[in-house]
Amino acid sequence: MTTSYGAYVGIDWADQKHAVCLLTGEQLERSDVQQEAGALDEWAAELRARFPGQPIAVCLEASRGPLVYALLKYDFLVLFPLNPKQLASYRAAFRPSGGKNDPGDAELLARFLREHYTQLRPWLPDDPITRSLRLLGEARRSWVDQRTAAGNRLLQALKEAYPLALKFLGTYSHGKRFLELLVKFPSQRELQRAAPKLLVQWLNKLHRVADDPPASAATDPRVVAIRQVPVLVTDEAVLRANRLAVLHLATQLQQFNRTIEEYDEQLQELTAQHPDAELFRSFPGAGDALTPRLIAALGSQRERYVSAADLQQLSGIAPVQLQSGKTCLVKKRRACPTFLRQTFHEQARCSLSCCDWAHAYCQMLRARGMGFHAAVRSLAFKWQRIIFRCWQTRQLYDDAKYVAQLHRKQSPIVKFLATNSAK
Repeated sequence: MTTSYGAYVGIDWADQKHAVCLLTGEQLERSDVQQEAGALDEWAAELRARFPGQPIAVCLEASRGPLVYALLKYDFLVLFPLNPKQLASYRAAFRPSGGKNDPGDAELLARFLREHYTQLRPWLPDDPITRSLRLLGEARRSWVDQRTAAGNRLLQALKEAYPLALKFLGTYSHGKRFLELLVKFPSQRELQRAAPKLLVQWLNKLHRVADDPPASAATDPRVVAIRQVPVLVTDEAVLRANRLAVLHLATQLQQFNRTIEEYDEQLQELTAQHPDAELFRSFPGAGDALTPRLIAALGSQRERYVSAADLQQLSGIAPVQLQSGKTCLVKKRRACPTFLRQTFHEQARCSLSCCDWAHAYCQMLRARGMGFHAAVRSLAFKWQRIIFRCWQTRQLYDDAKYVAQLHRKQSPIVKFLATNSAK
C-alpha cells in the first residue's frame, strides 16, 4: 500500500543551520532551520498546522546524528535516510560540472524523494533498548580499537628501552597486573633497584609460585635473574622520554580497561532485558560480546527486511556481481556499514570452534583454494539466512535440526564432514 504524503522535504544538514526545501505539488519553498530545540519545534509545529493529519516525508543524508535524533520526537515526520553516494550520482545527472551548494542539495533531496519514494524504505527506529545496544556496542568497539592502538605504542616503547618488562607481559598488553607493574616501575632501572621483598610480592601477583619460596627474598632466583639482566639503552635522554611514555600509556590503558568494563556491564544489563536475547544466544559463537551486537544488527522492526538477501546486501556479506557482455566479475561488497559487516564476520569466525558443520564448510572452501576470510564471509552468508529465519519465526537455533536438514538435502558439507571424520 502506497502512503500519501502531504509534502516532501529535503534537508541538507549541517552543524548549526540546515538548508530545507519543501515541495507541495509544483510549489517549492526554501528555508533554513537552526539546530536548536526551539527552532526545530517551531518548524515542526508549522508543518503540522499546514498539513493536519497528514504524514510528511523527509529525506536527508544521515540515519543518525543530532538532527535525526531531534526529528524522532515528531511522529508525523517519516524519515528517508539517503546514502551520500546516491545523492552525488543524482546531482551529477543534472550538474555535470560538479557544482553544489546546500540549498541546491536540499532541493535535489526533496525532488529525489518525491519521484522515487516508492522505491525507498522509510527509516523505522528500533525500540530504546535495541538502539542503546547498537550505540553502546559501536562505542565499545571504538574504545577497544583505541586500547589496541595504545597497547601497540606501549609495546614499542618497551622494546626500545625496557625489554625486561616484556618477560612479564602474559597474553595481553592491557592485562591488569602487567599495567600495575609498569605504573609502579615505569623503567628497567626502577625495577632492578626495587627492594627484594617488594619484587617478590609483585612477582607472586603476576605468576603463581608452585614450589616453596626461598627463605630470603634476596636469594629468590627470579629476583636474581631480574637484577642480572643487562641494560639495553644507556642514553639518559632516551630513558627519560621512554619512562614518561611507559608510565602514561600504562595509566591510559588502565582507564581504557575501566571504560570498556563499564560498557560491558551496560550491554549485559540491557541484553538481559531484551526479548530476543535467548534467541541470539542460541547461535554458535555468539557469546556475551556478540549477542548484543547481533540483536542490534537485526533490530526490533521485523518488517525492516523483506528477505535474508536484504540483510546480506546491507551488511556487505553478499558479494557484488559486475556483468558486461560476456564478462562477469564477482567482488567483495565495499559500500556497507563496516561495523555491521564485522559483526556477522566475527560471529561466523567464532562459530568455527563450536559448530562442526560450520568448521567443515569453511575447511571445504579452503580445500578448494579460497582464502580464509573469503571462506568466513561465505560462512557468514549461510549464517545470515539461518539467523534471519530464526529471527522472523522467533525460534531458537537447533544445531541438530539443521544438521538433519543438511543430511536430507545431501549437502556437500555432510559428505566433506563424513570424509574427514573417517580420516
